[in-house]
Amino acid sequence: MSKAKELIPGNYTSLLSEVKERVRAAQYAALKAVNKELVTLYWDIGCLIVSRQADAAHGSAIAEQLASDLRAEFPGVGGYSRRNVFYVREFYVTYRDLPKVQPLVAQIGWTQNLIILQRCNDPLEREFLHRMENNDGKIQEDLRNWGYE
Repeated sequence: MSKAKELIPGNYTSLLSEVKERVRAAQYAALKAVNKELVTLYWDIGCLIVSRQADAAHGSAIAEQLASDLRAEFPGVGGYSRRNVFYVREFYVTYRDLPKVQPLVAQIGWTQNLIILQRCNDPLEREFLHRMENNDGKIQEDLRNWGYE
């Protein structure tokens, strides 16, 4: 046995366990905060795109150019592909008139929101799925079980 291990008291194992638990809890909380901020950012970007498209006759050209410019400005940062910028716009358009669902979409990650957006067309079903996702966090499994593949 090394000298360092001889000096460690017997309750060290519980200390280590508690510290690891706190680190994991902090990591999870940070991840949730980042996800919430990302969904809020995408909501805001979608709103900006829609408001500019309403004023312009160029339609999807704005979203396409925005995707290109954002990728150039933020190289190596994901989320600004042409397809995702269109999803961001669709996300905003889909939920802007559903005030009961808006707080729910902010509580789950972007991937889960996209899954619901792509696989479900009925507003009431979307609300139900958002509530389920907020409860159990297993949206992909739930959708598969309910036949939304």
